[in-house]
Amino acid sequence: MFDENYAYRISCDPKPLKGGCDDQWTWNRRERSPEARLYGPGLRIAHFHPTWSSGTAGVRGTKVLNNGRYYWELKVSQRVFGTSMMFGIGTRKARLHADSFVNLLGEDKHSWGLSHKGLLWHGGRWKHFIKPFKENRATLIGILFDGVEGTLTYYKDGKCLGVAFKDLHEVREPLFPMICSTAAKTEMTLCCMRRDFVNLQDRCRAEIIKRINNKQDIDKLYLPMPLKHYLEEAILEKAQPFLPVNTNCVLHSV
Repeated sequence: MFDENYAYRISCDPKPLKGGCDDQWTWNRRERSPEARLYGPGLRIAHFHPTWSSGTAGVRGTKVLNNGRYYWELKVSQRVFGTSMMFGIGTRKARLHADSFVNLLGEDKHSWGLSHKGLLWHGGRWKHFIKPFKENRATLIGILFDGVEGTLTYYKDGKCLGVAFKDLHEVREPLFPMICSTAAKTEMTLCCMRRDFVNLQDRCRAEIIKRINNKQDIDKLYLPMPLKHYLEEAILEKAQPFLPVNTNCVLHSV
């Protein structure tokens, strides 16, 4: 599922989904490597290998991406080095830990990723995409998932790099944001999350929720119960970003 025209950089919007709305999700505390720690506001900071590294650690996001358009950014700390630091997407079948230094995202058909070495990985194969990142220099990575067109586009320090993967709309299993690192004491911070509107109803709900903070305020509205329940869903998404426990994953306390 590599874009065969990967060498050609398409002209793309420098501000993805600027007509959309803010999104609410975070890293999944229940679906991560034992060598990944989560902290900060909303647990959006992922710290890999806090003492020393003997393998590869990954973490999955809570957002299901299929069929929608989503954009998120990752602030990568200046500790950029090692075998592989990666940014991308994957299904729940993608591994979150390896006791060896590997390119975890894209090692098989269940994930897609860009490494700091400038390589795209999927299905155990790689291709050159951009120049390697400069080591020990902080950077900002943007990722645009288009579930309608089936593409994954990368940005680096505000510059669009072009489409990296395509045909992702054909994936039937749920897809999630993912990151991983082999390097000790590396950090990635999730920020600037946006999504496109699904329909006019979704757009209207987003505007209403900007002005409502709790269920009690919704109860005061003169609206039919189905519409109140629809508004309450968005309130719950803001208050409870974590997914149910996946019993197939290693569990950890934060």
